[in-house]
Amino acid sequence: MLTPFLLGGLIAYMLQPGVEWLVRRRIPRTLAALAMMLLFALVIVLLGLLVFAVIQKELPALASQIPGFTARINAWLQPKLGLVGLESSFDLSSLRNVLTSRLAGGGQSIEVAAWRYVRTGGSALVTVVGNVVVVPLVLYYLLYDRRKVFARIESLVPRPWLGKTRALVTEMDQMLSQYLRGQLLVMVVLATFYPIALSLAGLGVALPVGLFTGLAVFIPYVGFATGLLLAMLAALLQFGDWYGFGAVALIYAVGQVLETAFLTPRLIGERIGLHPLAVIFALLAFGEMFGFFGVLLALPVSAILVTALREVRRRYLASALYADRQDDASPRRPPGL
Repeated sequence: MLTPFLLGGLIAYMLQPGVEWLVRRRIPRTLAALAMMLLFALVIVLLGLLVFAVIQKELPALASQIPGFTARINAWLQPKLGLVGLESSFDLSSLRNVLTSRLAGGGQSIEVAAWRYVRTGGSALVTVVGNVVVVPLVLYYLLYDRRKVFARIESLVPRPWLGKTRALVTEMDQMLSQYLRGQLLVMVVLATFYPIALSLAGLGVALPVGLFTGLAVFIPYVGFATGLLLAMLAALLQFGDWYGFGAVALIYAVGQVLETAFLTPRLIGERIGLHPLAVIFALLAFGEMFGFFGVLLALPVSAILVTALREVRRRYLASALYADRQDDASPRRPPGL
């Protein structure tokens, strides 16, 4: 239930600077909000069409490489098993035929699966349609009535707390801005690095796989792992030896080190100050509660929660309760000393 509101709020936060830029150029706020929403929708549609076109094009190409790949596995595996007196129990011909038929019909399978989901999705389909309807509504009203919404919320804050509340909201805004802008820079750098590096390694699907990997790092761990899996599969199917496979593996190892040891600290700082285990917990918890969109929202929402918890900690350390505990814990002098 909360997913479309959280997602709409996050998208509105990213598009708000563009709306304000258009408003400063004397464009009505209504048109500015609609223009930014249209631009965002066009980008999403174009990315979706690009991914679908790549799948339609590359799966048959991968299917054509299956026979050679299975033959190389057979040629490599049989002598190794013969050395220990074993015979292979794998029916590589059947495996090759299954993989080839699956990949050759990959595009049609996607269309059939999508139509089957539409016919039998039931409540899941209703949820998806509801999100598609609610997210644009939330997005529009937050872009158009942002000042009114925040003014109404601010009017409910007790006057003695107003100054501290504004300071806390400002700190949250800075934290979230740092995360989103830094993450965008990381995505741009990696979306440039992976296609170039994979092209130099000779991978035939370097551009789509590299772009996907670079842009999908916005989904922590999941994006990188998916890109790595696609690249490894393509390398195994394309190259005639293990050197090409090793080169692709090395590229992804370098990319991971580049992201974690250089790009993230330099471009995002310490990001949101979460321990890696806390990041994994946040991804799993939000994914369990809100599904796929929960994974996308996990770290931005965690950034806001971390800021709030820091303020709670500061209040606690400055409170009389903490001071009394500190006094109680301090050693007392024995009488007469």
